[in-house]
Amino acid sequence: MRVGFALAQTGAFFVIVAVASSTFWPVYRDGAFVVLVAAAFALGAAIALAGTFLRLSSFWLLVLVVIAFALFGVALAVPNQAIYGVLPSLEGLRELVVGVSTSWKQLLTITLPVGSYQALLVPALVLVLVGTTVGLSTALRSRRGELALIPPVVIYIAGIVFGPTEALLPLVTGLVLLAASIIWVVWWRLRRRRQSIERLLRITPGANVSSQRTGNSAVARRAIGGAVLTLAIASAAAVAATTTLAPAGARWVARDAVVKPFDPRDYVSPLSGFRSYEQTPTVDRPQLTVTGLTSGQFLRIAALDTYDGVEYSVGSDQVSTASGTFTRVPTSFDQSKVSGTQQSIDVTVDGYSGVWLPTVGKLESIDFSGSDAGTLRDSFFFNDTTGTAAVVGDIGRGVSYRLTAVDPRQPSTGDLEGLTPGSSSVPSPTNVPQALKTRLQSYVDGVSGQGARLQAALKGLRSDGYVSHGVGADEPVSRSGHGTDRLTQLFTDPIMLGDAEQYAAAAALMADQLGFPARVVLGFSSTESTGGTTTFTGGDITARIEVDTAQYGWVSLDPNPEPRTIPKDTQTDPDQVSRPQSVIQPPQQEADPQNNQAQPQSKQDNPADQPAWVAILLLVGRIAGWVALGAGIVMAPFLTIVALKARRRARRRRLRDPAQRMTSGWQEYQDAVVDHGIEPVPTATRSEVATTVGSSRAGVLARVVDRSVFAPEPAGKSEADRVWKAVGEMRGGLDDNLTRWQRFAAAVSTRSLRGYHSRKPSKR
Repeated sequence: MRVGFALAQTGAFFVIVAVASSTFWPVYRDGAFVVLVAAAFALGAAIALAGTFLRLSSFWLLVLVVIAFALFGVALAVPNQAIYGVLPSLEGLRELVVGVSTSWKQLLTITLPVGSYQALLVPALVLVLVGTTVGLSTALRSRRGELALIPPVVIYIAGIVFGPTEALLPLVTGLVLLAASIIWVVWWRLRRRRQSIERLLRITPGANVSSQRTGNSAVARRAIGGAVLTLAIASAAAVAATTTLAPAGARWVARDAVVKPFDPRDYVSPLSGFRSYEQTPTVDRPQLTVTGLTSGQFLRIAALDTYDGVEYSVGSDQVSTASGTFTRVPTSFDQSKVSGTQQSIDVTVDGYSGVWLPTVGKLESIDFSGSDAGTLRDSFFFNDTTGTAAVVGDIGRGVSYRLTAVDPRQPSTGDLEGLTPGSSSVPSPTNVPQALKTRLQSYVDGVSGQGARLQAALKGLRSDGYVSHGVGADEPVSRSGHGTDRLTQLFTDPIMLGDAEQYAAAAALMADQLGFPARVVLGFSSTESTGGTTTFTGGDITARIEVDTAQYGWVSLDPNPEPRTIPKDTQTDPDQVSRPQSVIQPPQQEADPQNNQAQPQSKQDNPADQPAWVAILLLVGRIAGWVALGAGIVMAPFLTIVALKARRRARRRRLRDPAQRMTSGWQEYQDAVVDHGIEPVPTATRSEVATTVGSSRAGVLARVVDRSVFAPEPAGKSEADRVWKAVGEMRGGLDDNLTRWQRFAAAVSTRSLRGYHSRKPSKR
């Protein structure tokens, strides 16, 4: 093998692998990935070239791949564990080997992009290194060089499967890969044809080399033209499909089906522990020290959007919701679409503990400090939908971290009444107290406009409500909890007594009744700030609500009454308020009759707008439509080839001169022979072609056509009809004893379109 040919193949194959690897860029978005692709290709190419020139077997190629993987894998795929960034360490080798089997699933359970986090570059290294070695070895050592395209296609598809729901320029990368693949296939087809002709010329005395080279050029032009036409048709179909038939929902990828390793439903609702912060000595004990907050800024612990009549929780085990999906954050979140102010804060944990990690705004990145930084990073999970963060294994005193976030823009007080519900989807609350609905109706009577009605409801809570935690000796008794029975008591007692736990839960349910997607947010809030540093104590715990609006997205609202003196003559007897309350049935039991009442229409409700069978038919129809569209795009090149052959056959059969029709009939038969893999010598006569085919009927047909060409008397129309009838029968006979796949391959073969005959029938 010539060195020039091998280098040319290597360069062309690198272009194809680079394009295929581009689908992994949204997964990593880091310079380490670019270095990995280039280095892995270089290693794979070196192994393939060595195997080709040294004639190494597959076993030795495998050995070389394993050695290269061990020597360079740590520096490329686990750079944080490489000594001086180059040499492999024992820990790095351990992560590299383990990553071969575990990093694939980890890549699906983590937030993208991952950069060079842990050993998550291992899948890309394995795919590019092995794919390059196998593909380039196939191109250099096999007669069927087209098969070398299989590894790049696998890399391309893997990038899509492991990637995000929003791909990077999918139409562009797909068309570029398709174009490069077609050029690769055409080149290999032409090369094989040229080699066949050269072998024939070496054994054929007196052959005209220059005419054969001219014929090769014509064949190349036709092949390239056909490839360009096929590519143009496929491109037009793809562009039309993506522009006029855009999918209604997000693209499904593998990470959508993988169960995430952190489930918030395994933990008690953080709102249930609200009163513990108000008890001595926690109420006065420092919980967090934060630097960088603005005065009065809210520090979020968790957002809760699922109410079942017992408690508000993060996510739901009955309804699929994005609020219950937590992923790892190896690098950062892209919050460039969020309108707001960017800020950085430093947090030091004092007395606070638990799985929920306090944050602000829309998180962009987080960095832990201290000796446990690596462990905390590996245990950190985040939900970008609600802005809730968690650390598996809990956090405790001494943990420090810095986070950058975007504080979303909020409406002014004057804009609140003009708000309208947004389109976010949250689980519909169940077992909503009837007393809450009655009180809400009294608050919003005579008020028009959804935003104005929401403000009226919150104003009513602040006006009627009094704050009591029920833990101090001088405080009226106020039960903790926010279940149906506690909220019923809140609205039916002579005086409305509670704290942020009850008022936030009640406000969120009222907002839902008014059509706003709503959730309760637990956190710390303080108006004190000393030199940019805020120390939160247990007494700074509070809860608010967030409602989704069409104008601003999620808007934070404080429904809590201002602390004020509680009228003594209306305080409820402690013995009465502390009576055990009836326990409601779990949500999955018999439905509460109040749920049968008409609910305000909002995005979070799930009304039965149509019968189930209609929804099933629509789903089946949609799936069938997309399958048909995909099949159409895939089959477009093959249908084009079949159509070109049918058009050629029709033109030949419609010729007016009977002799030309008979000659064209023979050409049609010979084209069918060529498409079935029988390749006679290009300069062979009709009799020689018939001999190559080995059919007696072909020999008879050849003599009949020869007689029509060379006989002094002209051929008649009936003779031409008989020739074409025989051609049809003989073309069908070529398919006898063939498998379905072989018949399909013959039908879509382009051999007969690449220069065995000119458009005009031969006079020979």
